[in-house]
Amino acid sequence: MYFSEFTASRRTFLGMAAGSLALVAGTGSTPVQAAKTRTSAKIVILGAGAGGMAIANRLVDRLEGAEITLVDGRQEHWYQPGFTLIAAGLKPASYSVSRNEQWLPRPVRYINEYAAELDPETQRVTTTGGTRLDYDYLIVATGLILDWDAIGGFSLDLVGQNGLGAVYAGPEYAAKTWRALDEFATRGGRAVFMRPTTEMKCAGAPLKYSFLTDDHLRRKGTRDASEVVYTTNSQALFGVPIVTEKLELIMRRQDINVVRHHVLKAIDAGARKATFDTPDGEVTLDYDFTNVVPPQRAPQVIRDSGLSWADRWTDQGWIEVEMDTLRHKRYPNVFGIGDINGVPKGKTAASVKWHLPVVEDHLVSELAGGEGTRTYNGYTSCPLITRVGRAMLIEFDYHDNLVPSFPGVVAPLEELWISWLMKEVALKATYNAMLRGRA
Repeated sequence: MYFSEFTASRRTFLGMAAGSLALVAGTGSTPVQAAKTRTSAKIVILGAGAGGMAIANRLVDRLEGAEITLVDGRQEHWYQPGFTLIAAGLKPASYSVSRNEQWLPRPVRYINEYAAELDPETQRVTTTGGTRLDYDYLIVATGLILDWDAIGGFSLDLVGQNGLGAVYAGPEYAAKTWRALDEFATRGGRAVFMRPTTEMKCAGAPLKYSFLTDDHLRRKGTRDASEVVYTTNSQALFGVPIVTEKLELIMRRQDINVVRHHVLKAIDAGARKATFDTPDGEVTLDYDFTNVVPPQRAPQVIRDSGLSWADRWTDQGWIEVEMDTLRHKRYPNVFGIGDINGVPKGKTAASVKWHLPVVEDHLVSELAGGEGTRTYNGYTSCPLITRVGRAMLIEFDYHDNLVPSFPGVVAPLEELWISWLMKEVALKATYNAMLRGRA
């Protein structure tokens, strides 16, 4: 790691502050202890990521007699907000890895297989191992898939070689990306970054990594011998106009070259060339280092199920839920949590934290013979790192309003140490509390 200038006293400060920040951040939606609702309902949860695991824990606390089944073929749980830190050399790959059993509430049945078929008409899920699960309620928390095949010439086997990175791919790939970045920064050259034209998880992540690369080049003393290029798929750098304005200022200050209306099409890893579709035709950029961010879509089993929107995001397959209740528009016994939801905002772990109490409220209230009242306003949060030790805590809603959690303490468009602290230390404690249904 290159973060050597942080002294022991600062590490002590980090540890002390992290606890109090985690407590503050976790108070907004902690479930209130109440009498359990008795029910014999069969509830199937697809996905054991942040949303699926957390709602399983919350429902165990709220329901008595329910048959809750969690379905996911991956045994590891990945703390995805940590990937950027791993790819910056600040954390090892193991920082983001745990096992599902560590978080799983004991009364929940865990099937370590993926869903192969889903029929909302017959209310049945069939797994890859042939297990048939009938349900009264379905919670879709599958997350999304990274469509690497959409990038011609790209293979995950190439990550870490010839200046090729892929932070989104997983903890080990983030670590390989760091090694490629560090090797590149030793001599300098051209770094090329991008984002896809689809909706994506944590839309600020490609920006963060561009800034971290710029920062690392400066620390290595090779920034003057280097060029950092950020290619955006549209005119704007971010989906919130006021944030875009701030990012434009930072890009100019850091001398990062912004190239607009470029969508990555193919990679020639051996020649270190990236080909983009643009309004004027194909354009190829040479690079010495790049972080590939592929298109992102709903898993095929969801797209084949009939749960997706028919007239929106048709190439991506996000499920058709109400913006405020996250209940499916055509199948009212189906709810969505996390990246899979077809809503205008909300593909971050912080959004999941605010999805959870809404889905819990409507489901448990219905089982108790009532009607839920909680709503989701589109809350999305992005601790947008601008260099090691500084970040902006950007929080916004469906209407692009900034909705700071710490008004008067953390200014959302200021590059602050405290915002970095929340990303680098406090966020994981809050995330872990969320997984257990406690935040």
